[in-house]
Amino acid sequence: MPTVAIVGRPNVGKSALFNRLAGRKIAIVHDQPGVTRDRISAPSKATAVSCTLIDTGGIGGNIDDGFDAQVTIEADIAMATADLILFVVDAHDGLTPVDQGLAQKLRKAKPPVMLVLNKVDDVKHESAFADFTRLGFQSSIFVSAEHGRNFGRLCDEIDAIIAPLVSEVDSAAEAAETVGIKLAIVGKPNAGKSSLINAILHDKRTIVSEIAGTTRDAVDLPYTFQGENFTLIDTAGLRPRAKRDNSVEVFSAMRTEKAIRRSDLCVLVIDLITGVSAMDRKIAQTILEEKKPCLIVLNKFDLYHPGANHSARVEEATEHVRKELFFLHYAPFVACSAKTGGSVDHVLKEALKIRKGSSNIPGTGLLNRILQTAFEDTPPPINSKLKKRLKLYYATAATNEKYSIIPVPTIVLFVNDKRLMSASYESYLTNRYRAGHSAPGIPIIFSVRSRSRREWEPRQKFQGH
Repeated sequence: MPTVAIVGRPNVGKSALFNRLAGRKIAIVHDQPGVTRDRISAPSKATAVSCTLIDTGGIGGNIDDGFDAQVTIEADIAMATADLILFVVDAHDGLTPVDQGLAQKLRKAKPPVMLVLNKVDDVKHESAFADFTRLGFQSSIFVSAEHGRNFGRLCDEIDAIIAPLVSEVDSAAEAAETVGIKLAIVGKPNAGKSSLINAILHDKRTIVSEIAGTTRDAVDLPYTFQGENFTLIDTAGLRPRAKRDNSVEVFSAMRTEKAIRRSDLCVLVIDLITGVSAMDRKIAQTILEEKKPCLIVLNKFDLYHPGANHSARVEEATEHVRKELFFLHYAPFVACSAKTGGSVDHVLKEALKIRKGSSNIPGTGLLNRILQTAFEDTPPPINSKLKKRLKLYYATAATNEKYSIIPVPTIVLFVNDKRLMSASYESYLTNRYRAGHSAPGIPIIFSVRSRSRREWEPRQKFQGH
């Protein structure tokens, strides 16, 4: 469903508006600014089009200085996650420097912004509307969240904006369900990609040859397994650029890279007999750069130390691949033999596990507890150049795609200065996140955001007066 975020400075009536749209009292409504401490979400009952409401008001903060960091964070969260932003202002207070500061930020937002003038309880309060027109938002409306005045029109305006989004999402969802999980079967030449697909399909649908580079194009093959639709994308084996000896190989490599980008899950096939090569590492790096879920298939397992104990063989093989592809540590393993068909069905079973795990995105409360505990247990070091320490204000999880059959969340971190985030500390946070919330096969993407000096100018001017 589309997401509608309600933002604004403290005590403008965001929670009252949230409760009326949700059709029940969920958020606490109080005259004291900053009562709402956590983001609260609920389905809308008032609008004709289904949507998810988010009350972002007064997040976690000290609001005594008039333009607290949390107010800025509130706008950032809405811009990162919402399909529509309701920017709530107070008709009784008039236009304030804080409103102007937030408006300046929200004008840069990609989602549409609707200005909602609240607390217009009767006709005499409508005159305040003219003062807010200079904020420059095309869509605006006055309401009384407490008394329900003009509320039907507000719901109509929201429906008009989000209805096309629902159609777009429904169409994408329907198409995605028909196509199913798109698996890009990738790997170096002669790793056994086509053999693996044939073994999965129980049919010789792709050409298998000992000649490296037999598969020239990316071929889409539909398949149904345990009631789930899949599309298997058989790709040409990637070779180092220096060894691409003709234009056909160059275009084949380009199509393989495109297949990785359009896939839901990359299946990286490793030839256990030859071990992890430089080309395997290059392909793995491409998967990582494209931020794709990944499953590693250890192929030709039947020929890998065949006389040894099965568990010992699996342990040795996974240890080798973990060491060589350490940067792709989030990817689980399946050991199989495409030639004999041994354990091949585990590839699709593991893909379904990855899909199921991807839908379990942690809620805001759990996410912040995991990361705040990580900061408390091991505080970031003081940066020697900037002479200060990284501070985490708030975190939220957002999926950038309208609909993805295996969504990859972006963990947005709002901090005092993003330059203070080192690669080693980000790696530490990744490990702590995984320890607190397991999601095998799914990459962890951190987006670190900080306040800029310009964002704080409205507060400084306000304090000067």
